[in-house]
Amino acid sequence: MTLNTIIELRTLILFLIVLLLIIPLFGFVARKFLGAERKKWFSTDYLNERHKKLDLLVRLLFMTLVLISEYYTINNDTVEIAWYFETWFIIIVFLVSSEILRAFMEWKYAENRKDFVATIAEMMFMICIVFLTIKTDFFGLFNS
Repeated sequence: MTLNTIIELRTLILFLIVLLLIIPLFGFVARKFLGAERKKWFSTDYLNERHKKLDLLVRLLFMTLVLISEYYTINNDTVEIAWYFETWFIIIVFLVSSEILRAFMEWKYAENRKDFVATIAEMMFMICIVFLTIKTDFFGLFNS
């Protein structure tokens, strides 16, 4: 491993740690500002049985799409693969779909009506961070 590779790996790890700190911090501040309930990280807190069933359906649909995408990628003879078959794209669409479902269920069934606004704010912040990171090539951290 060369010195440049080690430096780039350390920079990537540091960048990911900063992102993993900024995103929950934004969520905490947004929920505190809006007076919404705090969400647990990676929780599957469902508002009701319908939310649980719909979330399961979304997860199964996207797992199927990932499997189809991987099958297509492995068995495709061409060098390039369409962007909508890329696993990263399917995962981003899954995360957005899952958060939209959660926001809708919070809007429809939650006792605190501000919960869905905080969920949408968090989702929009994450989308902005992801697209900004992609468009700027990790904010220019790896330009030689």
